[in-house]
Amino acid sequence: MTTPTKLAPAPVIDETIRLLTEHYVFPETAEQVTGVLRRRLAEGAYDVDDAEELARLVTADLQSVNNDRHLRLKHHAEPIRAEKGAATLDAMRREFDASLGGAPRVQLLDGGVAVVELAPMLFPLDWAAEPLSAALTLASRAQALIVDLRTNRGGDPDTVAFVCSHLLDERTHLNTMYWRDGDRREQSWSQPHVPGARFGGTKPLYVLTSDTTFSAAEELAYDLQQLGRATVVGEPTRGGAHPCNGWTLHPHLEATIPVGRAINPVSLTNWEGTGVRPDVPCPATDALNHAHTLALTSLKE
Repeated sequence: MTTPTKLAPAPVIDETIRLLTEHYVFPETAEQVTGVLRRRLAEGAYDVDDAEELARLVTADLQSVNNDRHLRLKHHAEPIRAEKGAATLDAMRREFDASLGGAPRVQLLDGGVAVVELAPMLFPLDWAAEPLSAALTLASRAQALIVDLRTNRGGDPDTVAFVCSHLLDERTHLNTMYWRDGDRREQSWSQPHVPGARFGGTKPLYVLTSDTTFSAAEELAYDLQQLGRATVVGEPTRGGAHPCNGWTLHPHLEATIPVGRAINPVSLTNWEGTGVRPDVPCPATDALNHAHTLALTSLKE
């Protein structure tokens, strides 16, 4: 039997403070958050023996200043490797294998309307390009397309661009990322060529969202909405626009620190805090039926 690793809250908090100070995309906010953590540590608020409870307490304090939902101390039930980002990659790989590479459903509805569900994540492109290309190529023959992101929790911005490339006709500026490291900006564009067939930029396109839709999945919905390419149907999304990195602080604890922020070339802002606002608001459970009806109406017209 493996002996549980003893939890020492102070070193976890000290390392979280260091990471915030060095990497958080908003240095001024980092200073405020570290002040909260130091005060709470001195008060004994983190004097707990359970790693999951510590993660809950610290996450609440990390998000108390600006409600950045990417800023977290995450608990992992299984021990995690010490390499930077290892915890996230290990968990993603298990989900990738269990979800047909992130495209668990391709379905043809009445009237020539296809549904492609992308869930539970937009996995790293070097993993996901083949299954996503297969799903989108199969759906490319449809008269209208519904992309279901209602249970998608985020993922890789490069995969966002890959999916958009199948849904547009021309190379298009999708998003710009500002990175604190080096004070630099990096543009994201759709690709001029895709493997397989392209659904293209003219046929009716609908994107389904819920209050679970998060991060890179929000970017996919937001980019297509801002370009006027898709109609978003469903609920407002969670509101996380800051890409983050993960650091292992304890065998069961990972700090995720946002290191950049998105800047959309159309709106010149992003969906942080507000979420993506649907063009056709409705309960997430009704979104597929609503989008199907909209698609059929559009095709008749």
